[in-house]
Amino acid sequence: MIPRTLSTMAQRMATWFPVVSVTGPRQSGKSTLLRHAFPDFTYLNLETRNLRISAETDPVGFIHSRPSHLFIDEAQYAPDIFAEIQAAGDERHDMGQYVLSGSQNFLLLHNIDESLAGRVGLLQLLPLSFVEASQTSSQLTVDDFTVRGGYPHLYEVDVPLNIYFQSYIATYIERDVSGIVSPDNLTTFRTFLKLCANSTGQLLNITHLAAEADISFKTARAWLSLLESSYIVFRLPPYASNARKRLIKTPKLYFYDTGLLCHLLGITTTEQYNTSDKRGDVFENLIIEETLKHYYNHAQTPQLCFYRDSNQVEVDLMDLTDQSSPKLIEIKSGQTARLTFARHLSTVGTMLDIPAEHRFVIYRGDEGFAAQSAMFQPASQYLRYSSDVR
Repeated sequence: MIPRTLSTMAQRMATWFPVVSVTGPRQSGKSTLLRHAFPDFTYLNLETRNLRISAETDPVGFIHSRPSHLFIDEAQYAPDIFAEIQAAGDERHDMGQYVLSGSQNFLLLHNIDESLAGRVGLLQLLPLSFVEASQTSSQLTVDDFTVRGGYPHLYEVDVPLNIYFQSYIATYIERDVSGIVSPDNLTTFRTFLKLCANSTGQLLNITHLAAEADISFKTARAWLSLLESSYIVFRLPPYASNARKRLIKTPKLYFYDTGLLCHLLGITTTEQYNTSDKRGDVFENLIIEETLKHYYNHAQTPQLCFYRDSNQVEVDLMDLTDQSSPKLIEIKSGQTARLTFARHLSTVGTMLDIPAEHRFVIYRGDEGFAAQSAMFQPASQYLRYSSDVR
């Protein structure tokens, strides 16, 4: 097992809450992490047909006939058990009674909100971070990690990337999409997924995606929500301020894993990545995705956005998680540091009163240094959670 940063936090949550919930994309390592963190818990997987039918037809008996210290995997498949978990938990008054996991965030969190509000510690496990993946090889480079992505299986078995991701997409569509997208539309859904990949780092235009996929706006919006709910894509919101009316109000679209993104873009090697016209978008995705992982792995709620106004002044990432120490981050895929990279950081930093030491240019070069208007930092240093940034 590759050690995961979130493991310790999951164990702590079990001392604070009766129920611990871990959601995240398929094959991100949720089951492995939780089975190692809670080895004494009875494990039940609701993807097993007989167990799922039992939980659906008799939720009361399913929960109350079993002792506490229960780990229920893919719990969203039997939504009626949440009320029974609440009842059993309230009766026993103990912490750490149940562990739940699921890859379909929309159902699981909906039912948690309905039945377990205030009784559950919520965690999210994304694929391996660069730091976690680096434990498997000291030779792993940022570019290698970008193309391979963070799904643990790719670091445990030497499987070709195209074979793995073809299987991943097929499994995802078979299990998470088939009940929502009609069989006649599955090919179109695959096309829509690739169109989303080509829109990475761009302002989200659902109308354009719908037209390109030849589907209705309503369908495109529903499919996008499905991709978000199953941890394939996420939206990065724009910075908002009542004092500045001319800010862009449209979010940007990103993927939770650059390996899957590269596969959808037809990038299978670092050589292709280095020459791709999508390199800048993919690298930007990497830095933003890894920043999300950092906070999720420490059970923090990230407050991330981007800045863009009607004058085309733009900063790729604003990290407002620590309100007392906001950060501006410009992301450049080049390997040569240029002072012009920081020009918008200076403009926005001065406007928002963010000092130069909290403005960063993250690039693919090797040298870190302090310029007058910003700090320049190599991606390899940033992804190792340098204290200069965090």
